[in-house]
Order: sequence, then C-alpha cells, then structure tokens
Amino acid sequence: MNVQVKYELYRAYFERVLGDFCESMQYRPAILSESMRYSLLAGGKRIRPVLFLSALDMLGVDFRTESRLAIAIECVHTYSLIHDDLPAMDNDDFRRGKPSNHKMFGEANAILAGDALLTAAFELALSDVRTLEEAAAVRLLAEAAGPNGMVAGQSADLLYENGTGDAEALRFIHLNKTGRMIAAPLRMAATVANVPTEPFENFGNHLGLLFQLTDDLLDANHAGDEEQKLTAVRLYGMEKARAIAVETAQTCRRILETLPYDTKFLDGVVEMVLTRDH
Repeated sequence: MNVQVKYELYRAYFERVLGDFCESMQYRPAILSESMRYSLLAGGKRIRPVLFLSALDMLGVDFRTESRLAIAIECVHTYSLIHDDLPAMDNDDFRRGKPSNHKMFGEANAILAGDALLTAAFELALSDVRTLEEAAAVRLLAEAAGPNGMVAGQSADLLYENGTGDAEALRFIHLNKTGRMIAAPLRMAATVANVPTEPFENFGNHLGLLFQLTDDLLDANHAGDEEQKLTAVRLYGMEKARAIAVETAQTCRRILETLPYDTKFLDGVVEMVLTRDH
C-alpha cells in the first residue's frame, strides 16, 4: 500500500477517536471545553499519534486497543502548541492558518486550555491501564514532555532566542523540543508490545532532529529567517542545513534497516518529513 494512503488511513482513524473524545468533553465552564476542542480539532499532520498507531501495527498489536494513549499523545502536543503561541513565548497570532488559541479566547483562557489538555492527557492515559507495559508507556510520555524533554528544549530555545549558542546548544534544543515527543510514541509502542525500545528511541530521536531541521529550513524560506532564534539555518546557512537534513534522513534509514520488522511505512515517513513543504 502507498505510504501516503496508509498514513491517511491511520490519521483518519485517529481523527474519528479524537472527535469522539472531544464530543465527550463536558467541562465547566463551557469555555474551557470549547477552547480545548478548538486547538485539538485544528488539524495538522498528526504525526505523533500516527507514529504510535503504525508502530503498534508493525509490532503486531491491535492499535485500536490503545487509542486513548494516542489521544493522550496529541493532547500533550496540543498543549505545547497553545503555550508556544502565547505572547510570552513565540507570540504567534496564527496556527495552521487559524487564529491561535489566545487570539480566540484570550491569554488567560489559552493558558488554562493548555493546562487542562496536559492534565487530561494523563487522566485519559491512566483511565484503563491493563498491563504494566501500558503503565510504563504512560511514564515515557511524561518523561518526554517534562523537564528532561520538551520543556527543557523550550527553555533552551528561549535562552538562546537572541541567536547565540553553538552546535551543541542547537542539538540540545532540537533533540528535546521536538525529538523527545517524536521518539515518545515509538518508544511507547515498543513498550506496549514488550520489545526492546532502544532502536525505536534512536530512530525517533533522529526523526525528530530531521523534523526540526526541515522546520528551520521552511521557516527560513517563508519568513526570510528574520527571527533571532538559534536555528540550523542561522548557525550553518541554508546549504549546509539541507545537507545535514539529508544526512540525518540517511541515519534514520540505517537504523530502520537493523529492525527485524516491516519498516517500509516508517521509511516512507522519513521521506515525507525530508521533502515536506509545509
């Protein structure tokens, strides 16, 4: 099956279960549910839940039995986007072509929507834990999102927002801000399937690095790299940043070759990330 077609099948399934979850929200006051739904249903590639569902499928686990974990992953990611867009952070008025959460509901409500999504993620993930492996997978999500992962990356991104910093600082930002939450779904799937997680973590970290490299390239193309943040383009220039992205994609593929599974879909995801235009 074509990789893009298979990707859309996983994504369509996820959109259905996410829609059901959003319909079930009955938090008071109503603006809290409304603001949470607004950002959760704003679209996007859904690459993190797709990676989780596809990895489970590859490992012989019925991914439909773990949909709540897929939703939890997306809740954590969405909370980070809401907070990232705030004036105190990246100060973005738009997300995926639509007004950012704080432009729709105000800064205070946006902060609370993010807080609610983060905590709801773990409430949902822990609502029906059936095995020790599932419990361990939830802990991996917390580790990836917290002060040893995404939050650390966000903090470093702010620290170097004047464009200072070297290659080591940039790698720390990329690995933590983006890489940990790309690797987490793969590690979680391996944990649920009770197989070694190390190669999945290694692949996921490199895929996350690739994702952020292509983000930097796209931002530079579309905005002229006017921001002062430490990015691959600012540090290396466009040509070398592209070369590093290609090299990182090759590393991803070499890791996949070591896995005793049918990794064609994940290989296709690598190509999609490398060649994406938005």
